[in-house]
Amino acid sequence: MMNLPEDSLAARLAVMEQVARAAGDLALEYFARLDALEIETKRGLTDMVTIADREVEQLIRARLQAKFPGDAFLGEEYGHSEGTTGLTWVIDPIDGTAPFLNGMPGWCVSIGLMDGKGPLLGAIFAPVLGEMYLGGRGVGVTLNGKPVHVTRRFDLSTGLLGIGVNDLAEPQRLGRLYADLADQGIAHVRYGSGALMLAFVAAGRLVGYAEPRMALWDCCAAYALIEAGGGRVAPLGPQALQGKQFGVLACVSQDFDRLTALTQFDGAEWDRAATP
Repeated sequence: MMNLPEDSLAARLAVMEQVARAAGDLALEYFARLDALEIETKRGLTDMVTIADREVEQLIRARLQAKFPGDAFLGEEYGHSEGTTGLTWVIDPIDGTAPFLNGMPGWCVSIGLMDGKGPLLGAIFAPVLGEMYLGGRGVGVTLNGKPVHVTRRFDLSTGLLGIGVNDLAEPQRLGRLYADLADQGIAHVRYGSGALMLAFVAAGRLVGYAEPRMALWDCCAAYALIEAGGGRVAPLGPQALQGKQFGVLACVSQDFDRLTALTQFDGAEWDRAATP
């Protein structure tokens, strides 16, 4: 396991910010001419990819590899590559492809860095909103350079909970979750990008976020931010570095156990049956 000194953490964080901004600028170029983008589907119509996703990830990988050639990489579009340092960059080039393609602002670039202990650093850049979330273990969290933290004012009963879902989640189980939230008087919202809503938790805008099945590239950067901002997150799922999806949960510390009991994401009942 590699332990980075504080000056090395700061240096990597500075590079992460530069690369995330450059990636966001490239994504914005495509965002400005959405009608010209060819769209492909992965699993189905709700899981889409474009040349913008691929070229943004290529930019991120190339710039980080030039600075840190020994590190490993895991990205949504180009998978996993081995490294020698014990550190892994985890990349989602455009999280929230659906809002991106529909001309909505709720998408972001997400770059995380992991060590042997888990998520270490994160940079989440929402170009349309002009917001950069940056930080991680031992260095705190900033939003556009100003320190932020998880909310100290609201809890699950008084604040807003972020909810996400994709086509891997069992619809009937999701319906039960919505019913349970309504029964307990928990207000919830969905904003398109799971990574961005997780960043909202780190910045104190949401009291928590829950999604039954996500990949590591969706949550790695934000998990680092949330823990650095004083919140709690669920453990990473088994085989996360191989791209296997798992239940993602983050919350203000005092309500983490309540949200965990309410969602029960570890159960197999959450997994949607495979289509014959």
